[in-house]
Amino acid sequence: MSNAASRRTLVVPVLMIGLGVGWLLTSLGIAPRVDWAWSLGLAAVGVVTFALSGLDKMTIVVGPVFLAAAALSVLRQAGHLALNVEIPILVVIAGALMLVARSRSIRVPSWVVQDDAT
Repeated sequence: MSNAASRRTLVVPVLMIGLGVGWLLTSLGIAPRVDWAWSLGLAAVGVVTFALSGLDKMTIVVGPVFLAAAALSVLRQAGHLALNVEIPILVVIAGALMLVARSRSIRVPSWVVQDDAT
């Protein structure tokens, strides 16, 4: 099994452990009441984006936006952040990452067909 394939098989078990730990901490009253399935689901999309496609102009935006959405979701559910603040933060993050993605040093996704004639 290749190194990349080996890392991909780690995603689900690690997320299940995280979900279980978060759920347990919430049940014991140690962590705030948070919908861990939702928050870890958002994080999973961010991680899987990189695991499946590596680093390219699309994943440099999508992966971190979902990871930020997961973190901000936990903060909002814990009462540390309002929804009307969470959404604009995500918009700013997405815009900043879109600027980063314009860099020539970041590769174009393999599924994008480029027409060299233009």
